Amino acid sequence: MAPADPSTAHLERAAAGALAEWGLAHAPLTLVSRAENVVFRVDAPDGRRFALRLHRPGYHDYDELVSEHRWTEALLDAGVDVPVARRTRDGRPYATVAVGPHGEARVVGMVDWVEGAPMSSRLGDDPSPDLVAECYHRLGAIAASLHEHGARWTPPDGFRRHAFDVDGLTGERPFWGRFWEHPELGADDRALLGRLRHRVRERLTAYGSGRGTYGLIHADLHPGNVIVGESRLHLIDFDDGGFGWHQYDFATALFSLRASPHLARAREAMVAGYRTLRRLDDHALDQLPLFLLIRALALIGWIADRPEIPRKPALADLVDTARRLAHEVLGEA
Repeated sequence: MAPADPSTAHLERAAAGALAEWGLAHAPLTLVSRAENVVFRVDAPDGRRFALRLHRPGYHDYDELVSEHRWTEALLDAGVDVPVARRTRDGRPYATVAVGPHGEARVVGMVDWVEGAPMSSRLGDDPSPDLVAECYHRLGAIAASLHEHGARWTPPDGFRRHAFDVDGLTGERPFWGRFWEHPELGADDRALLGRLRHRVRERLTAYGSGRGTYGLIHADLHPGNVIVGESRLHLIDFDDGGFGWHQYDFATALFSLRASPHLARAREAMVAGYRTLRRLDDHALDQLPLFLLIRALALIGWIADRPEIPRKPALADLVDTARRLAHEVLGEA
């Protein structure tokens, strides 16, 4: 039997113990997020702030996390606004701590804290069309910078990240779980998702993975992972980042607006912002509805792979979204 999730107190003790690795023993900690990873804000004595992240066990091994670190360092060198990672006192990119009574090992990393609010908070529940356009235009430009860097950068020896490729999205063991077998789905929905899996696989295989549309992507570019500052957007949480189609980043950015009257305006603005820095031809853009469908399927798999998270209402909405997009994209009833 797997050990129970550690309590917040256990996580705080582990995070406090890790601070010494960065020379910040006894600095105050504030829990910010407990989701995939556990994030604390660290208030250093000299006034600086950092984000300390305890990584979810079993998601990435150490070499994959080091690859993320090297990728974001290269992005920073290229002028892309991404997390500034801080190495430990002895120069390591991460530390390892034991959490809870069972001594569960977790990798810990630290980055500079960025002041600002998530784009999701800035937009709120009823944003103005002009604000939507402004935010998504800027997001399109930073996505273009990310993709352009990936197209030109040669990863170092030993670089390892997962792939949201044909198998990573629709294979026997997709990276985010077997969406067509979710136990809370009825037989009809499982049959539908099983058909969609094969249809999407055929479409992706036929589309191919050319260098102009496939490479390193953030893969979770939703508005909660974009910090809006006074004069910039800052991308956070590269935990899901790896290889995939560029259109998947568009889909993750736009997916939360799938039922919003602002979707068309946001898409138009994001494309326009992207095209200020990087080419995006109409054929590639025409694939975006397919990748919105893929995002819905991937999120169903994400939920299926995490039974400890109660998300039944979200599951029903995602299945409805997949059904609607399947009709639009594939003619599937």
